[in-house]
Amino acid sequence: MLLIAGILLWAATHLFVALGVDARQRLIARLGTGPYRGLFSLVLVAALALIVLGWRAMPVELLYSPPAGMRHVTMALMPFAVILFTSARAPTDIKQWIRHPQLTGVKLWAVAHLLAHGETRAVILFGGLLAWAVLEVILINRRDGAWKKPAPVGALKTAISAVVGLVVTAALMFAHPWFTGLSLFPHG
Repeated sequence: MLLIAGILLWAATHLFVALGVDARQRLIARLGTGPYRGLFSLVLVAALALIVLGWRAMPVELLYSPPAGMRHVTMALMPFAVILFTSARAPTDIKQWIRHPQLTGVKLWAVAHLLAHGETRAVILFGGLLAWAVLEVILINRRDGAWKKPAPVGALKTAISAVVGLVVTAALMFAHPWFTGLSLFPHG
């Protein structure tokens, strides 16, 4: 199963950073920072490729029928998920309220999609990445200790970060058919 392999590779690569601090430092010392980052990125690209190929290759088998209207709930939640995800690397006051905005965005994305999709492949993908994100937050919090909030950056930078998240959301909505095979917009 390519989909499961991709999710496991994605999770293992990220969990290595959270759990294997000493091993990671030894690897960086041996390879150098640039090559380590390149290898890390290459493994994540491979994981994403496995996930996309696995998703598209897996037959659509229904496990449960989502309640009517859940597609609209998912569409409403996605801008928030993407804003959270993109704000992790941007100057924003969102970090005053949410310790892990990127992982919170992943969790919101996964839950939103589980609300609208009851196929086996959806439960594997979104459930698997939801489980990984929850575990990742627990392990990072345990590793890093008490939360030290960053300094506030102001409403303007926060608004710019939110606008970037909205632009990324729009791009993902239009690109959705290419990586999932599912169009978000009715044809015609």
